[in-house]
Amino acid sequence: MKRSIFRPGLRPGPRLGRLRGPLRPAPFPRVRAVRDRIAAVIFALLVVVTAVTLTWMLRQAWAVYRLQRGVGDTWFVAADGRRWFRMDEHRQDVPLAAIPKDLQHAFIAIEDHRFYSHPGIDPIALARAIVRNVRSPGTVEGGSTLTQQLARTLFLSNQKSYIRKIREGVLALMIDSELTKDQVLELYLNRIYLSAGVYGVETMSRHLYGRPARSLNLAECAVIAGLARAPSALSPWSNLDGAIERSHVVLGRMREEGFITEAQQRAAERTKIQIRPYPGATEPRWGYAKEFLRQQFRDRFGGDHPPDWEVRTTFVPELQDAAERAVEDGLRRLGDRNLQAALVALDPATGDILALVGGRDFRQSQFNRATRSRRQPGSAFKPLLFAAALEHGFSPASVVQGLANITPQGPDEWAPRNAAGETADALTLRAALIESNNRAATVLQQRVGTRPVLRLASSVGLRDMPDVPSLSLGSGEVTPLELTAAFAMFPNGGLAVRPRGVIRVVDADGGSAYDNPPQSDKVISPQTAFQMVSMLEDVLDRGTGAAARTWGVRFPAGGKTGTTNDFKDAWFVGFSSSIVVGVWVGFDQPKTIGRDAYGSRYALPLWSDFMRRAARRRTPDAFENPGGLVEEQLCRVSYLRPIEQCPVYTEYFKPGDDVPSRLCPVHQGTTKQRVNRALKGLLSTLGKKLKGIFK
Repeated sequence: MKRSIFRPGLRPGPRLGRLRGPLRPAPFPRVRAVRDRIAAVIFALLVVVTAVTLTWMLRQAWAVYRLQRGVGDTWFVAADGRRWFRMDEHRQDVPLAAIPKDLQHAFIAIEDHRFYSHPGIDPIALARAIVRNVRSPGTVEGGSTLTQQLARTLFLSNQKSYIRKIREGVLALMIDSELTKDQVLELYLNRIYLSAGVYGVETMSRHLYGRPARSLNLAECAVIAGLARAPSALSPWSNLDGAIERSHVVLGRMREEGFITEAQQRAAERTKIQIRPYPGATEPRWGYAKEFLRQQFRDRFGGDHPPDWEVRTTFVPELQDAAERAVEDGLRRLGDRNLQAALVALDPATGDILALVGGRDFRQSQFNRATRSRRQPGSAFKPLLFAAALEHGFSPASVVQGLANITPQGPDEWAPRNAAGETADALTLRAALIESNNRAATVLQQRVGTRPVLRLASSVGLRDMPDVPSLSLGSGEVTPLELTAAFAMFPNGGLAVRPRGVIRVVDADGGSAYDNPPQSDKVISPQTAFQMVSMLEDVLDRGTGAAARTWGVRFPAGGKTGTTNDFKDAWFVGFSSSIVVGVWVGFDQPKTIGRDAYGSRYALPLWSDFMRRAARRRTPDAFENPGGLVEEQLCRVSYLRPIEQCPVYTEYFKPGDDVPSRLCPVHQGTTKQRVNRALKGLLSTLGKKLKGIFK
């Protein structure tokens, strides 16, 4: 008997042949390690996401539970961390019983007709929105219910994203499970944004009709309910026809839902709507600053304002008070009740807005002239020309010549002439800026070129300046905020800063909803910046701004006056080491302010008053020399090397600047100095003649 060659358990089969392929090897250890790491990372991510989601849901559940005890508000916080004012200081919350049924039904009909039957989200509307989103990629439509709108108003922002819509839906379910429908509706009607800075139906009723909501008729209720879809576009104070047209849509939906009859609809559509003028601010204090900050918040988060959020601002209330007082007192002294003024104060190091006043009286006009009024700066633009010149090889002692042959443009703020009444034919840059000489600015722009000036202006936020010969005389248009921020580059060492009023927005959980760090870019060298500071100090010490010293500005400071053609605008923009401030005075519809309405007479007193008050809060120091500059004593009259009888000052020269070598010809000096001066003059004359011969 033959012995089987097969091992036990193996079935005999056909004759073994060659293997058709290699045996599959076991996974390499390295592959297994990579696979295990990927699995571990995925598991860790799932754990983290789950933990974050659960934490968020627990926090929101607690926030929703607290709604039964009332709702907080968004607070604006001053620079020192103290609470300053609320988002809506005039909202009047009322119980649902004080809101007429017609107004309740109007909102339900136009915004959420299945409000009483859904659990916070409307499955039918949600399905319809999903279909539309699929058909139109890029859209984010969510079929929001009243509860979802309330959730967004109280806890979220208006940013359109699928994540926000999911959060909104979850919050709506939480709210609907925690509160009754009447509680949800009451919160909604007291919190909804309805245009022109007005929140809640009670406040809107009093602003729009001058009566409490309980007294409104059907047509008036429909107008208010119609505003919810587009508060800004349908504001009755700016688009009454649009608001009324929308109210007719509301009335149609109310009839379709059975809230009113067809006869009631027709009667309401024939009712004439009478509204009151926009009431404006009810309190004058800090009105422009508050509304500016509120608008900054709305621009980022929409009309909603969640409870218990904080908006951390850069404003200093004490400086805001000083700014309001300076504008009020200054305009009172000037007399004309129609004259307006704007004042902006910034931290030159960061661009932080410390104070802002946009007009004479916020109650009478909410138009913010500090941020929205674009006017010609006149000679207040000249420092940008001079800074560009210093960056391109000029020094403060460089001379511009041929001034007598230039036709003057615009009003000369100060035109000193010699005994014969002749115009000086040559001036140094320092003297030209001290005098605010228009002829010198025109010649300097020709020598430097317009392009470098435009580039510097654009880099500090003055965009869309005209490429014209009169650019240096301020023929472009700027806002007071823009021009003030541009001047910050002088005391801060050559940096362009971006003005900011809001530093950070913190949500109810302490998380950051928005961060706005300071931004700066180097635009001129620190040496050029210091040369400009020195020249602009001279403007206050012995130039067009000298009156500031009589107004009490005794500390180190610099600045520049500005006056436009026909005296339509008066400016002064100046700075200390710790603050830069701009003031504009004029009429809203440009016209002559008065005879000889120079910036030194109309804007400088307001600036000086504020600077004197601000110095108590922000102590000014001497301006710090950045180094790299050569100091030379020059004659204060001739701007040449001094002799014995010369009044002197310190001039600063960058590497490569031409330092004057001639002795002052104005003052007598000693006999030796006079002989040396004569010899140098003779040698100079001979040199020119020899140069002409060989040429």
